[in-house]
Amino acid sequence: MKRIKLILKNITSWSGIIFLLNLTSFSKKLSDETVLKAHYKKRTGKKLNISNPKTFNEKLQWLKIHNRNPEYTRIVDKVTFKDYIREKLGDGYTVPTLGVWDKFDDIDFDKLPDKFVLKCNHDSGGLIICKDKSKLDIDHAREIIEKCLKRNYYWSSREWPYKDVKPCILAEEYLDLPEGMVEYKLFSFNGEAKVIDVCMGIAHTSSRTNTFYDREWNKLPIQTLLPNEKGDIEAPKELPQMLEIADKLSKGIPQVRVDFYIYKGQIYLGEMTFFHNSGTCPINPEEWDYKLGEYIDLSIVDNK
Repeated sequence: MKRIKLILKNITSWSGIIFLLNLTSFSKKLSDETVLKAHYKKRTGKKLNISNPKTFNEKLQWLKIHNRNPEYTRIVDKVTFKDYIREKLGDGYTVPTLGVWDKFDDIDFDKLPDKFVLKCNHDSGGLIICKDKSKLDIDHAREIIEKCLKRNYYWSSREWPYKDVKPCILAEEYLDLPEGMVEYKLFSFNGEAKVIDVCMGIAHTSSRTNTFYDREWNKLPIQTLLPNEKGDIEAPKELPQMLEIADKLSKGIPQVRVDFYIYKGQIYLGEMTFFHNSGTCPINPEEWDYKLGEYIDLSIVDNK
């Protein structure tokens, strides 16, 4: 019944039809531009200006098509990302890896500690948090991981760096992170972090907030999907180091979001994201969608 309602809801428009086709095996016959225009219209209600993009979200769609730096695939792969960060910054900035496997049945659970995290390297799903190995439902974990291994994140929103990531499973050390730990997402533009999204509260709950600051820690009037935190937030003492790292990692990249959290006084990098909310996140007031768009210099992209 849910699938029928989805079809009826979307079949009345061109963008809806393309949106539905992209959920099927027919998706591989559709061009990136066709899918992105439909996806953008479906998610934002606006027509995508791909030939002359002006806003932050429009330019992210343009970058999906034209900025094909092969290094990005290495960065979005959760396994090779750690090697990349080690080469750029040295040791200690990512959670240690306990093992990597191509198939779930290759995992030797006897060699893993009592607490660990299982995830796939190419996808945002498939997360297994094990706090007590003796209580782990291995069959359920297998079901989740194997389903994740079959997905290719590229096809849903054409974020091309994911297209050629070879799926695998990795186990990481378990960090006893407190619920609602503050996350710092630094929106960076060719070597300069300009906007910091401070995420507070438990993810995917009503307590979650997003509050935006510039690099001098002045609050910005940006509103996205979630409310701003009431009152002012104190700048972390590690801010100068996070800015330095984000500036270094984003050099030569038109736009990338560099995510940090702080655990027991240590700075950790969560990920580097090239397409924030896949380039469909509402940014209010609208002038800030354009202002953030001005920060993205498309001329540095070699798309020949």
